[in-house]
Amino acid sequence: MRPAWLALALAFPANVMAQAAEEEEIGEPIILYHPTIEMIIVTAGGNLGLSPSDKVQSAQILANVGQGAGLRIENHLRDEAGVAQFRRSDSRSANPTSQGVTLRGLGGNASSRALVILDGVPQADPFGGWVAWSAFDNVPLAGVRIARGGGNGVDGPGALGGTISLSSTIDENAHVSVSGGSFGASDVVAGVGGAWGNGSVAIDGRWSRGDGFVPIVAGQRGSVDRAAPYDQAGLGLRAKIDAGNSAHIEVSVRGWRDRRSRGTDFTDSAVDGADASIRYILNPAPYSGWQASLLGYAQLREFGTGFASVAADRNSVTPALIQRVPALGLGARLELRPSIARENPLRIGIDWRRVEGETQEQFFFTGLTPGRRREAGGNTTTVGAFADYFTHIGDVLLSASARADHWRIAPGFRVERNIGGSLRSDDRFAARSGWEGTGRIGLMVEGEIDLRASAYTGWRLPTLNELYRPFRVGPDATAANELLRPERLVGGEAGLDWAGGDVSVSVTGYWNRLDHAIANVTLGRGPGLFPGAGFVAAGGNYAQRQNLDAIVAKGAEVQARYEFGWLSLRASYAFTDARVRASGASLALNGSRPAQVARHAASLSAFADFERAKFNIRLRHIGAQNEDDLGIQKLRAATTIDANVIFEISEAIALHARAENLFDALVPAAFGAGGAIERASPRAIWFGASARF
Repeated sequence: MRPAWLALALAFPANVMAQAAEEEEIGEPIILYHPTIEMIIVTAGGNLGLSPSDKVQSAQILANVGQGAGLRIENHLRDEAGVAQFRRSDSRSANPTSQGVTLRGLGGNASSRALVILDGVPQADPFGGWVAWSAFDNVPLAGVRIARGGGNGVDGPGALGGTISLSSTIDENAHVSVSGGSFGASDVVAGVGGAWGNGSVAIDGRWSRGDGFVPIVAGQRGSVDRAAPYDQAGLGLRAKIDAGNSAHIEVSVRGWRDRRSRGTDFTDSAVDGADASIRYILNPAPYSGWQASLLGYAQLREFGTGFASVAADRNSVTPALIQRVPALGLGARLELRPSIARENPLRIGIDWRRVEGETQEQFFFTGLTPGRRREAGGNTTTVGAFADYFTHIGDVLLSASARADHWRIAPGFRVERNIGGSLRSDDRFAARSGWEGTGRIGLMVEGEIDLRASAYTGWRLPTLNELYRPFRVGPDATAANELLRPERLVGGEAGLDWAGGDVSVSVTGYWNRLDHAIANVTLGRGPGLFPGAGFVAAGGNYAQRQNLDAIVAKGAEVQARYEFGWLSLRASYAFTDARVRASGASLALNGSRPAQVARHAASLSAFADFERAKFNIRLRHIGAQNEDDLGIQKLRAATTIDANVIFEISEAIALHARAENLFDALVPAAFGAGGAIERASPRAIWFGASARF
């Protein structure tokens, strides 16, 4: 990693921490009761809290996001039907580049179409747009807010399918959790915090490892297939300092490492990251003055991986590519909420984000020796201004937001050389820039049944990975496209929310059209030479990243909760009807379902809370989905059951046991060489203990 980047990251502290359950929070916090935890108040939108205008958007809160016993934030997100990663595997076995996240059936090509933010800081990889979920394992989270639907100009570009807001907290206690599980897995979570000067500080860490499982299903394995181990660790420091006059400063610095394998030789990957941020918060007592939030952050990433070519019989494997990707993200954001009469109905602000990175690759192997080297990359910058306003007219809440962004794609490059020899190509790509205007209007009629509706637009800039980096997976090759246009979304939703006694129900219907959707479009088959990819062998496909005419997605989402004494039930269901609109070179895709989009997804959870024991069981179902753009390879539907038991020995000590995929259901995640099926996590059993002082 470039030394200047590291110095900048350490000098420019990162990843702000959002406080939960503070009395001075402004806006309307969402209060969620959960049978396995104390009442928790979760806020979003940074430390200024939620605005009433956020109520017109379909949103859910996950408060039960505790760690330990191998639990990860990914496990919690899978409880929300319709939240989908590009692959069904989690961050213990998936390739890190396949972990983009999306909502509402907008598909994906490993880049996220939902915006993930941690305490206001965007979390997508600066180069590729995927999300390093293992990076959050050492972050104590107060809660997660999942807001569905695009156009929230306050959050910024990229929130096409919605926004997943992670809110961290400072735990002012000493705590430790130690667990062991199947496949030689172990997991340690520990932290300590407390008062420090005129504020508070906490240090938290996590280390997880495992021997892993064999990704290819039994009966289709060859001699090259083996278990896929992982080793992941992270350490973070967060501090909150009282600055007087209803103001405070929040500082966070964290780093992590992630090592994993894909289950054959030459497929190891390594991710190292360091984040730093600092935020100034002016948050006076409710309705007594202006509120303000000023944030600056830096994100440092170093990604390396290997790709292999596996024979159809899976009895031989050779290296195909060795890749290293250094990347940097920088950003700043200012939000103001002027005090008008007794409320702060207006939010205004500006934000800036710059990302840069390059891929450095060795490929064209003869045996174990690479013959060529490729370097490709560039940088992009976005600067935006936003405004959001709400007002009440009787029982009707009206909201409107608008945003204007200027984007620039700096001159990019792609250079290929014969290692130790001649220059093969030296491509330079001209700079481009433009403006994007987006907005949202919405209303809510409050009563015994709350009715809400909104219409919105949104956009996303292509990632550096999509613009400049060609890649290969087995015999298939995909060319980059430096001329990709930004994706643009237009959509709307309508829904109702009802709560009566121990029961609550939320129903939402939506329609979205994503114009210029970026996809890997199959254009030919080998053998032959193809532009931007080179030679493709017989049986291999040639594709290029292209802008489709559109992806049109419509569907419905249902959330329901029932609580009765010691028992709580929660259900989540998403129906998605998504279709590609295509013409020209991609005409063959017209009317097809986007890759990696399931028509049906559902989860059902039951929680039982007794004096000393707590039980939790979850059923998750994911419908069938296409693996490729042509719909030739299909991943079948899968249903899994997880269970969790916690027994409290005392107020400070607890024992826990957990089962993932209790009945060892086959969850197809991808297709390998020769059509072999790669599976997501098989059954795993965990046991552990935790203590808090």
